[in-house]
Amino acid sequence: MLFIPADSERKLSKGEATGADALILDLEDAVAPSRTHIAREMALDYLRSRSQRGKQQLWVRINPLSTPAALLDLAIVAGAPDGIVLPKVNSALDIVQLAHYLDALESREGVRQGSIRIMPVATETAQSLFTLGSYEGCSARLAALTWGAEDIAAALGASTNRRADGEYDSVYQLARALCLAGAVAAGVQPIDTIWGDFGDEAGLVRDAKAARQRGFTGKMAIHPNQVGAINAAFTPSDEELAWSRRVVELFASNPGMGTVGLEGKMLDMPHLKQAQRVLALAQRFAA
Repeated sequence: MLFIPADSERKLSKGEATGADALILDLEDAVAPSRTHIAREMALDYLRSRSQRGKQQLWVRINPLSTPAALLDLAIVAGAPDGIVLPKVNSALDIVQLAHYLDALESREGVRQGSIRIMPVATETAQSLFTLGSYEGCSARLAALTWGAEDIAAALGASTNRRADGEYDSVYQLARALCLAGAVAAGVQPIDTIWGDFGDEAGLVRDAKAARQRGFTGKMAIHPNQVGAINAAFTPSDEELAWSRRVVELFASNPGMGTVGLEGKMLDMPHLKQAQRVLALAQRFAA
């Protein structure tokens, strides 16, 4: 999911060719407050110009619901975005509130009811860290949870969110873990946060691969050059696919057995489920 400042005509024009599965037209952090009204108009024009979107989804990050700008931002509902990224949420109650707004606005604008989904940035306030288990069943519009380490650092009064070795400090590792668990508990996609140094491709590759290994199913990008590395990291390799097929075939040929051996390794049901997940992912990509 690639962030694009909604007030940049040049960056918007390049978005479709980036290979990102989704663009996030940003009305919040990437836009100066003095240009927010311009960004709204440009985002709406862009959405309307791409009513036939093919495989690339178009999302919009609005301003927090606690600000007057949020309701003004929702004028973009007229362009039928695929989803709304909602920043600085405190709990699932914010999702419920936004869903009510979308119900009314979709009806007014003639947009298919329930078509606009929601992904909160679920770790940007101090309160949010205590409510990441609250999203299950909150709204049929909820599609994913993602997290961020910058705004929560500011909210906590921290001067940095990383240790001396470059790794996230403990509270931000906690935020990432709780976002992952909260998304899985709610039955939606866990999406990893950005890699801020867009000139460090090696670091991005390590970070994206680690995110997938942890269980995240996608990652956000802040620069078009990051898209290819992220897509590669979240695509099962030929080796993974071959191993997963062998695991599934082995269990299928030994019905009723809870554990089987393969190349000196004992495999049980969690290994089978993981292999099935990899194959299902590859099938979705192929489709």
